[in-house]
Amino acid sequence: MREVLHLNYDWDYLPNFADEYLEMVDFSHSIKVDLPHTVKEIPYNYFDENIYQFISCYHKTLNLPKKYIDNQLLLKFDGVMSYCEVYLNGTFISKHYGGYTPFSVDITPYFRFGEDNHLIVKVDSNERNDIPPFGFVMDYLAYGGIYREVRLEIVPKTHIDNLFIKTKQVTDFNKQLEIKIVLNEPINDNYYKLNIKVLDADNIIKVINQPLYINTQEIYIKEELSDVKLWDLDNPNLYHLIVELLHNDVIIDKVNERFGFREILFKPNGFYLNGKKLKLRGLNRHQSYPYVGYAMPKSAQEEDAEILKNQLGVNIVRLSHYPQSKHFVRKCDELGLLVFCEIPGWQHIGDAEWKEHSKNNLREMIVNYFNHPSIILWGVRINESADDDQFYQEMNQIAKTLDDTRATGGVRNFKHSHLFEDVYTYNDFVHSGKNQGLDKRKKVAQKKVPYLVTEHNGHMYPTKKFDPEIKRVEHALRHLRVLNAMYQTEDISGAIGWCMFDYNTHKEFGSGDRICHHGVMDMFRLEKTAFYAYSSQQDKYPVLHVASTFNPGEYDASLLGKVYVFTNCDYIDVYRNEDYLGRFYPDNSEFKYLPHPPIIIDDFFGDLLESEGFAKKDAKKLKTVFKQISQKGKLNIKGLLTMAYIMVKYRLNYQRGAELYTKYVNNWGCEVKYIIIGYQSNQKVCEVIKGDAKERFLEVKTNKDKLIIAETYDVARIQVRLVDIYGNILPYAFDGVKIETSPNLEVIGPKQLALIGGSIAFWVKTKREEGEGEIKVTLAHGATKTLTVPIIKQSNTR
Repeated sequence: MREVLHLNYDWDYLPNFADEYLEMVDFSHSIKVDLPHTVKEIPYNYFDENIYQFISCYHKTLNLPKKYIDNQLLLKFDGVMSYCEVYLNGTFISKHYGGYTPFSVDITPYFRFGEDNHLIVKVDSNERNDIPPFGFVMDYLAYGGIYREVRLEIVPKTHIDNLFIKTKQVTDFNKQLEIKIVLNEPINDNYYKLNIKVLDADNIIKVINQPLYINTQEIYIKEELSDVKLWDLDNPNLYHLIVELLHNDVIIDKVNERFGFREILFKPNGFYLNGKKLKLRGLNRHQSYPYVGYAMPKSAQEEDAEILKNQLGVNIVRLSHYPQSKHFVRKCDELGLLVFCEIPGWQHIGDAEWKEHSKNNLREMIVNYFNHPSIILWGVRINESADDDQFYQEMNQIAKTLDDTRATGGVRNFKHSHLFEDVYTYNDFVHSGKNQGLDKRKKVAQKKVPYLVTEHNGHMYPTKKFDPEIKRVEHALRHLRVLNAMYQTEDISGAIGWCMFDYNTHKEFGSGDRICHHGVMDMFRLEKTAFYAYSSQQDKYPVLHVASTFNPGEYDASLLGKVYVFTNCDYIDVYRNEDYLGRFYPDNSEFKYLPHPPIIIDDFFGDLLESEGFAKKDAKKLKTVFKQISQKGKLNIKGLLTMAYIMVKYRLNYQRGAELYTKYVNNWGCEVKYIIIGYQSNQKVCEVIKGDAKERFLEVKTNKDKLIIAETYDVARIQVRLVDIYGNILPYAFDGVKIETSPNLEVIGPKQLALIGGSIAFWVKTKREEGEGEIKVTLAHGATKTLTVPIIKQSNTR
């Protein structure tokens, strides 16, 4: 029977390895590491990207009893960046080109049962010209190391090598299930058979018994099932297919694969899921993290999927620009988050050898990710590359041969590209703030074909969390303008923004600090204002983000003008202290096609001028004058005449007029707070208070209620915020932060940080000890918070 041993602990690591004679390598001076592992931790910013580009060596001792001598041993790597060679007991076994796709190595012929075996993985983290995505400049980093998990599968000599599940005609009453089972070799007698079970949770809904005959290696089964639940965005129903291989009625191998019944279709007029048209609203994601690059375990990968679905409220994510962690994609399956999965690459197409590696990347991607219902589109072109007709015809054919159920796409950044795929996937950067949100499809793709925008914004308007308020707001508005154009246009399937969070990059890109500040979140997964442009478009929970501190001094010439509220509320009520200013509704003039347009507050003192002795009609006129000054910085002819009328009628001198303006517009000499209350279906659902930030409070929270030591170490993300008395982040706070942990936890990255725009986050990782994990955070001015998180050891691993 198949057994799995997880090999993520206690590897010996030698960086900067240069010795070609592996049998002579002395690991006595190596570093003990656990997987996932990066070859070198890097600074948050301002570094040389060559510091992780070298050859390193990993070593692990394996010992299996002789009872396994009749089995086959398959070493499974989920990801090694970027080229590796595998040796056992000094003998070269296999090599792998490319760091983004899983691969398997058969170590059986070289394994000595009942004694120590020395496994060595030689890892080249250089950006080699023969491996995609390398060969020219590239707007992201690839890091290095055995950065995903490793396991050893002990299987019988004849075993199930692969399992492919297709679901078709799911909109009919009877759902069609097609199964392809591939054995590692043709069977050599007629005493084999398959037992197949389809399970809904713990209930068996279908049993299939399939006899096998001599020389059979591939088995095709078609079955119709009724009364099954569909996989969709709101109810991502998942099933299990259990395949047992029997010989002489004894189970010798067993595979359990998860899948979902769903039907996907791209048409010229949009995307359809299970026969229903759906607008795709999403973001691109890199799989990188501060300091450790790609090397993060399961829970960190899963959290990104949860942020996208449950917080940002998107329904699709593009894996840019390469296949990503199985943990991330599995979580998308569970959450009902659609996925566009593409081959590694960035603009550059290499030589013939490079292209062969790219073709192999494509095969490995489809074979390894085939059964994920969340994946709806295969990317078979190098991102933003030039047309290469022969290459891309071959790539599309490879994808169609391996999978005829999914559409193919290939992301380009120019118009009228040669199309061999099913969907014209296009990076549309036309929006610059004052023009249209998106190009017309017919101007980009000459034929009426399925069309999807796969990037927008991003480098067009880089924005940092600590930029001036007006820029942070404009960043959010630009995303909304593109989404509004997408919803308005019938023949655009959707728009996937660039991008989820900031990321490290090469010297040719970003802000000179080795960071592309293109995200709607920062690198630590902390919210920028544009985060709320997306989260406000969903309906699962109320969102009320008031994108201002109401401080006129934040704006040029102290002209605040208007405040944007990103919300999914039907309307808001606004108060200035205890005085009611009015009710404000979504802006359906500029954003009428969005599910939830933002709300604009452009009245900051309501009818309060009446308390200064002005008649109601005249108070309204004076308010119009003040509003024009605050928004435009000057008065037009009508405004000047109105102000003259008020001054004459009420014997108002210039000084008194200025006092009234500064009191009610600039809040001079006043203790003012604004209370904003959001309503849905005429019920109060949320409230925000904005006022003077004269007190500071430290907030520290974790994304995990427990840490679990299992197949590998676990991590928790600790979020640190400095807020005012009302819980608003202080956006220009940069205090120093000191981190201390209990001995059973380790901080990823430095233990001394600084707030960036009022907040910072960091990750802690488990060691081997159970118990209470303690994290203490101290700000430079002395405020301290301590968190405790239980650490649980779930299973023993090697």
